[in-house]
Order: sequence, then structure tokens, then C-alpha cells
Amino acid sequence: MRPVIFKLRFLAVVAFAMLAGVWPMAAQATAPAAAPDLGSAANFAVLAAGTGLTCTDSDVTGPVGIVTGTAVTSTRCHMQVQNADGAYGDFLTAYGKIASGLFPCDILTGTLANRTLGPGTYCFTAAATLTGTLTLTGGGPWLFEIGTTGGAFTATNFTVVSDNPCSAYWWVDKDVTLTTSTFQGTILGGGDITTTGTSVAGRVFATGAVTMTGSNVFGCTSGGTVAGQHCNQGVGNGPEGCDPGNSNQGDKTRSNDELGGTPGNPGRKGGNGK
Repeated sequence: MRPVIFKLRFLAVVAFAMLAGVWPMAAQATAPAAAPDLGSAANFAVLAAGTGLTCTDSDVTGPVGIVTGTAVTSTRCHMQVQNADGAYGDFLTAYGKIASGLFPCDILTGTLANRTLGPGTYCFTAAATLTGTLTLTGGGPWLFEIGTTGGAFTATNFTVVSDNPCSAYWWVDKDVTLTTSTFQGTILGGGDITTTGTSVAGRVFATGAVTMTGSNVFGCTSGGTVAGQHCNQGVGNGPEGCDPGNSNQGDKTRSNDELGGTPGNPGRKGGNGK
């Protein structure tokens, strides 16, 4: 009888541990993610402060907000700039709430190239340098925390693929630098944000300055979808993050956009296998 009693006791302990969330296997599950409450900041595509907003050969769909006294330099840009002290304050509140509760999270390493991630909370304990294609599955939300112990976010030739860009959030401890990338999600940057030859479907919020060169930002609507995009590919205006005429043939990873393109240099740059 003793082996039977031992077995029953062991099964009872396993069941209790699983229910209590202390069984070792439970630690491997993706931590639930909650969409940050952005308040009035959610209405903006870009928020900038610090040393200012500098825009060159770039387009922004959605309001661009600056703090009182922030300098604006614009050269061949299409954007609507307005004062956004209140919205900026709401952004800082959301940023601070995430910073005060960074854990638990699934710790990530590497470049995230060819990775597929479902909804959840993910983190890099230090700086992150990303490239390749990251695919987000499901409806979200996804919360990425970069630099939980301190660090910046750098992406080069990095593509994010998802069906719900406005449900992806990227909290960063320090500066953000995106180069020749097709990015999705709301960036909550703890320093300056610099985009070059990059498309962002989502929002770009910086506690510091924002510098955009040959880039496009398509903000999120009140309904949580990406603002309408005007595709003008093949004319040398850099990547736009859209696909006219379904030229990608239903496969988002086969981008027909000007990946890596720069203003004045028309044609695809590695898109659609070219």
C-alpha cells in the first residue's frame, strides 16, 4: 500500500504546484502582456522633446506633438506639428508605469531574426541589436522591454510582421536607432529616437529628441488600426511599409517595398527576393 500512497501524494503535490504557479514548467510560459494606457498620447504619431524635432525627406500620417519650447527643423517633410504638453505628460506616465514593473518577462537574446512570437511580455536585460525578420502571431498585445537593467535599442534591416501593429509596444531604457527597417508598434523611448530610411507602422514617442531622415511614420487610429497609407513606391522616397496591388502575393515577408532605399534612389532594394 505504501507505493500507492506515495504516488497519490506525489500527484497531489504536482497538482497543487501547477495550480499555485510554482511548478518549474510554469516559469517557461510567456508572461501576459497588458497594453499601456497612453491616455491622450495615443492620438499622436510622434512625440518629441529634448533638443528638438528634426525631419528631412520624411512623411508622418497623424499628429506630431512637441513640448513647449521644443525646436522644429523640417526640410521636405509632410507633417502636422502641434503643441502636446498634456499628451507628452500622459506618455511619461505610461513610460514610468512600465519602468516600475518590468518583470516578469520572457528574456530574449540575439537578433530576433527568423523568430516567431505570440502575445506576451518579452525583455532584453541589456541593449538590443536587432536585424532580420520578426513575426508576431495572434492579436496581441505584445510588450517588449529593452534594457531592463540599462541599454539602448538599435535595429538595422529589421522587419516586424504582424496583423495588429497597434497592439505591439516597445519600451526602451535609452536611445533608439532604426536604420533601413520596416518596423511595427509603438516605441516608448527613454532617450533620443533616430530613424533613417525606415517605415514605422505605429507611433514614435521619445523622452528626448526625434530625428527622421528618409522615413515614414503611419500612426494609429482611435480604433487601434494603422492610419491609411499612401503608397508611392518606385520613386526613390525610401521604404513605406505598404504593398500596392498585393504584389507580395499574400506573404508579408516578401516585401515589395524599397527596403534599404533612400530618397533619390528609386527601385526595390532587396524586396520580394530582388
